[in-house]
Amino acid sequence: MTTTTDKTAGTDAVPVDPNLVTLTIDGVETSVPKGTLIIRAAEEIGIAIPRFCDHPLLKPVGACRQCLVDVAMPDREGNVRPMPKPQPSCAMEVAPGMVVGTQHSSPVADKAQHGVMELLLINHPLDCPTCDKGGECPLQNQAMSNGRPTSRFIDVKRTFPKPIKISTQILLDRERCILCQRCTRFTREIAGDAFIDLQKRGARQQIGTFDENILGFEPADTAEGGPTVGAAHEDESGRPFASYWSGNTVQICPVGALTSAAYRFRSRPFDLVSTESVAEHDANGSAIRIDHRRGTVMRRLAADDPVVNEEWISDKDRFAFRWQTAPDRLTTPLVRDRREDGSRGELRPASWVEAFEVAGKALAAARDAGGVGVLPGGRLTIEDAYAYGKLARVALGTNDVDHRARPASDEEESFLAHAVAGRGIDVTLGDLEKAPAVLLVGLEPEEEGGIVFLRLRKGTQAGRTQVHAVAPFATRGVERLDGSLVKAAPGTEGEILAALADGVPSDTDAAIVAASQAVRTEGAIVLVGERLATVPGALSAALRLSAATGARLAWIPRRIGERAGVELGTLPSLLPGGRPVTDAAARVDMAAHWGVAQLPETPGRNAEQIVAALADGTLKGAVVGGVELADLPDPQAARDALAAADVVVSLEVRASEVTELADVVLPVAPPQEKAGAFWNWEGRVRVFRQALDSHFMPDHRVLDSLAREMGVDLGLATGEQVRKEIDTLGLWDGTRVEAPAAETAEPPAVAPGTAVLSTWRLQLDSGRGQDGEPYLAGTARRAVARLSAATAAAAGVAEGALVRVSTDRGAIELPVVLTDMPDHVVWLPTRSGTSAVRDALGADSGSLVAIAAVPAAGGADEPQHDDVEAR
Repeated sequence: MTTTTDKTAGTDAVPVDPNLVTLTIDGVETSVPKGTLIIRAAEEIGIAIPRFCDHPLLKPVGACRQCLVDVAMPDREGNVRPMPKPQPSCAMEVAPGMVVGTQHSSPVADKAQHGVMELLLINHPLDCPTCDKGGECPLQNQAMSNGRPTSRFIDVKRTFPKPIKISTQILLDRERCILCQRCTRFTREIAGDAFIDLQKRGARQQIGTFDENILGFEPADTAEGGPTVGAAHEDESGRPFASYWSGNTVQICPVGALTSAAYRFRSRPFDLVSTESVAEHDANGSAIRIDHRRGTVMRRLAADDPVVNEEWISDKDRFAFRWQTAPDRLTTPLVRDRREDGSRGELRPASWVEAFEVAGKALAAARDAGGVGVLPGGRLTIEDAYAYGKLARVALGTNDVDHRARPASDEEESFLAHAVAGRGIDVTLGDLEKAPAVLLVGLEPEEEGGIVFLRLRKGTQAGRTQVHAVAPFATRGVERLDGSLVKAAPGTEGEILAALADGVPSDTDAAIVAASQAVRTEGAIVLVGERLATVPGALSAALRLSAATGARLAWIPRRIGERAGVELGTLPSLLPGGRPVTDAAARVDMAAHWGVAQLPETPGRNAEQIVAALADGTLKGAVVGGVELADLPDPQAARDALAAADVVVSLEVRASEVTELADVVLPVAPPQEKAGAFWNWEGRVRVFRQALDSHFMPDHRVLDSLAREMGVDLGLATGEQVRKEIDTLGLWDGTRVEAPAAETAEPPAVAPGTAVLSTWRLQLDSGRGQDGEPYLAGTARRAVARLSAATAAAAGVAEGALVRVSTDRGAIELPVVLTDMPDHVVWLPTRSGTSAVRDALGADSGSLVAIAAVPAAGGADEPQHDDVEAR
């Protein structure tokens, strides 16, 4: 049937927005922006069209054809004529005058959708009672709403051996796959991990995977700290699948084809209770959903939050949650009695009343005898960070508090006080994907930034963003960002930033010239990581670069609690709200807010200085909150210091090295067992609810009770009390801390047989937050040592052979991967497998280390190891 439109228009017609397109869907006229897909236009007016391959964050592909609609278009004369066949609404853009009939109004569309559903179900197995997707399966739901009541298929369904273990974490049931290509499109478009794709043709077409040996991923049977779960099975391509983002393919799979090894067959969706929450592993604060049953968390999924993580999370955020209920979980307070000679006895269970009494008296005595240092750690909620800072100033009378459980510096402290504290939200994740240029310094976004990497890649894939990285070599993450590398040896980052700030001559290295031009583009962003803290002059130079070019500057730490610590007073020179300790007006302001006469006026010791003061007896005690000693600059020095202290009070979830040295251990609630908020690196407050009922208390409540035993009322017993104090606090409007002006340092002289160490942590490593996840551990990257070809030749070590990296403290032996990087530099992962850099070497980036080939056993040539790196 053909309809004719009225081609006359009144002289007083309202002007039409040229960017809008007007069409009719199921008899409803609507206007939407140009380029809108039909399926999106229908959603805008509340009309649901069934679909499988369509996803709002993926490019349209029209693979499943379930969203077919009846479309009519105006011809040249304006007559609306139907198209000869139904069209995929997920792949067709709207046009002026278009008339669309969905399954609700068009028999043509309804019949087409029923036919497509019948084809999809021809070989689909009747697995619904056992399939993990059963109960939340779009195919199941749409088969009922848009499918035939009975099947006409009478032949034998196609079957495959099941499941294929395409990685230690991801399992594939090929007969369930409907070839929607959501998984392959995600890996190609979003993550950039080209590990999984369609193989073969016709009825034999299926999902296939790529080779793990090329990618440097560690098979679980060689992973430490967990049971053997087996290496990935090979399909016809001989290439298994591994990625930091693989769990997203499970969540967006519209059927039960992709499942998680850790969750498979463990529960049904209708058994689960869901709680919206926030991931605790990195500084982004990604939105997640915690699904739990009978007091046990069964899985975590990505929640939809367009401003932060969109609909994606890393595998670490998704799968690494069992640390909160590990077998070494502390369930009762512990008290250690002192022997007659003053030495520590054994820890014994105690009541909360006794534990608070013993800890309060001991801390009060230590405070009066010399002082108590506070080490809260960098993974705290807003409420807990505020409580640690208030405990230090009000109950312990000290500014000796530092949450930075990592290498730090005074320059970084000044930088944070000047450029981060009290600044609110400036650079956002959304800004990263829209910026014309982003300069990365001291930051590896995929390993240390999580969602930051996906946002940058979104910008680069759209052709909007150009990424430049100042680093020793181009990692896989930088390569997938199509990034330009400014090659820099450890310790020279400050010199390069200073040169970029001053402007470089056109005859300088092309990469530096390109970076200099890019950072001067309007809207450019400079991202610095926490690793710059130990590079003298680097953060000072970053501030000068921002001032000279107009580029916005953002600081991205690894841990979720770092920004909260900066904002809420767990730095030795900074009170809450960006108030400097040295400013008398700021101290008076905070003293009035806290209801005390005065606050300590001398800036306190940082974490490394607190450790040194405990070791030499200057400080008598310590309050430690969930710190892993292996993360500190010198773990052995920290162990010795805590052993020498008169009193150590530990607040932690699980038994640790600190437990073995503590006098009083107070178990606290992990994130899933308390309500609160994180403060992400953007400056955005990320509120989450309590998922599981628990009798464990959050840190702030434990600290409030501890202070009461010392005769001080912090008034922080409930989360509401803490948030009320924070809300009424306000930001500091007085004089801010001046920008640091540290000078860059000369790199150390490199003698034959030595090299400068470069190191950073990988996203999946030996951190305790990943304990209890052997399937996830199987996708961790292998620990390797990286050398340039010239450096390796000088050390007498070949590609794949073992190299020994040593200091007077100890040594690490790893297989070598030859890498395009500066000579006389060796890179090691900070804490992966046998590579525990700070513990074994007592070193960090910029340190001088010895390198040598590991002699073969019995004098024979060392057997060559497989190449374990992607490029």
